[in-house]
Amino acid sequence: MKTSEVLQWIDTIDPYKRYGKVTRMVGLLIESKGPETSIGDVCYIYTSRKKAEPIMAEVVGFQQENVLMMPYGEAKNIGPGCLVEGTRTSLEIKVGRSLIGKVLDSLGKPLDKRPLPKGLVSYPTEQNPPNPLFRPPIREPISIGIRSIDGLLTVGKGQRIGIFAGSGVGKSTLLGMIARNSEADVNVIALIGERGREVREFIERDLGEKGLKKSIVVVATSDQPALQRIKSAYTATAIAEYFRDLGYNVNFLMDSLTRVAMAQREVGLATGEPPTTKGYTPSVFASLPKLLERTGTNEQGSITAFYTVLVDGDDLNEPIADTVRGILDGHFVLDRKLAEQGQYPAINILKSISRVMNEIVPDDHLQAAERFRSLLSVYEDNKELIQIGAYKKGASIEVDEAIQFYPKLIQFLKQSINEQSSSRETLSYLKNIVYQGDD
Repeated sequence: MKTSEVLQWIDTIDPYKRYGKVTRMVGLLIESKGPETSIGDVCYIYTSRKKAEPIMAEVVGFQQENVLMMPYGEAKNIGPGCLVEGTRTSLEIKVGRSLIGKVLDSLGKPLDKRPLPKGLVSYPTEQNPPNPLFRPPIREPISIGIRSIDGLLTVGKGQRIGIFAGSGVGKSTLLGMIARNSEADVNVIALIGERGREVREFIERDLGEKGLKKSIVVVATSDQPALQRIKSAYTATAIAEYFRDLGYNVNFLMDSLTRVAMAQREVGLATGEPPTTKGYTPSVFASLPKLLERTGTNEQGSITAFYTVLVDGDDLNEPIADTVRGILDGHFVLDRKLAEQGQYPAINILKSISRVMNEIVPDDHLQAAERFRSLLSVYEDNKELIQIGAYKKGASIEVDEAIQFYPKLIQFLKQSINEQSSSRETLSYLKNIVYQGDD
C-alpha cells in the first residue's frame, strides 16, 4: 500500500471504544444504558461467566435514552450490569468463490463447524437495491429444466418469481429441481424457519450432490431467534449480490419469505410497533420491498430469484401474499387439488403468470403457449359437465377439441423429480401437442 493509502485508512479508524451497561431484559429484548450507537449496529454483550464468548446483538430501537437490542443467538447468562460494547458498524460476512458447496448459518459461518476457506472478503449484509435507471431490461430466457415453466411460464435472467402454496404441496421439491436443472452459474439457497429435520433432507434428497456442487446454502431453523431468521435472508441476498457483481448469472431461492415476514413481525411487536393487518407490523411491509428489490439485474450480472410464500388455508389474498405478488415479476401457484390428483409439479397454469414472457420468447413459442392455455381453460370451464356426463359430443367444437387434447396437456405438465427437459425439447414437445394433438 502507498503511504497516502495507509494514512487514509488510519483516518477511518475509530480510536475510541464505546460501552454501556445492561439495565433490563424482557423476552428477547435487551435494554441498556449506552453505548453511543445507531439502528442496525452490532454490539457485543459480555457476560459474567468466565471464558464465555461475548453475545452478538443488533440495535433494533431506542426508548428515551436507552438502547434496545436483540441477540443473534441464545441470550444466556445476561444480567443487570453486563458490559455492552458498541462497534458502530452493521453486520458483515465473509464471501468468495470458495464458499460454493458450503452450508452456512445466518452469520455466514459454516454449519459443519469447520473454519472458513481462505481468500474471502468482507461484505456488508445491508445493501441498497440497484439504481432503476441502470438495471438492464430482461431480454434473455433462462432454462429451468421444468416443462411447465419453460414452456408456459418462461422465466428471464434477472426475473423475480413468487411460488405461492400451502404447506405440503411440493415447494421444497420444486426448488430442488430448479437448483439442479437450471443453467445458472451458481445457486444461493436460503432455508428460513425450516424444521431442523428438513434441512438435511433438502440438501441430500431434493438438492442432491449435483445441486450442492454449484450452490451455497444459508440456514436458519425455526428454533432460532427471530433476528437470526431475518439476518439469514439478508446474508443470502448479500452473497447473491456479491456473485452478481462478479458477472455471474445467479439463481436465488428462498424458502420461505413468509417466515421472514413473521420474524420481522416478532421484532416489530417486541420493540413496540402497533399490529396492523393480521397482526403484521408496519415495518414488515416497509422491509419486504427493500429486500425483494435487491435481486434482479444490474450492469454486471443477474439474480434470478424464486421466493416461496406460504398461504394460510390456500388463501392467495392474505396480506403477505398480496404484498409480494405486487412487487415481484410473476408468480407460480401450486394447487393442492392438482397435487392430490398426482400431477407434479402441481403448478396451476391458469392462475400463474410470468410478466416478462412476452418480451423474451419468439412469436411461435408464445402462440403455442397461448393455444395450450386456451385448450386447458376451455376444458376446466366445462369440467363438471364433462365428468357427470351432461355434455353431449358435438354441442361445441371448442369443448370437443379441448376434450381430445386434454390427456396430452396433462401428460406435458407432469414431470418426475429426476427428469430434466431442455428448452429445445420442451418447445418441440409443446408444439407437437397443441398443433398435432390428434396424432
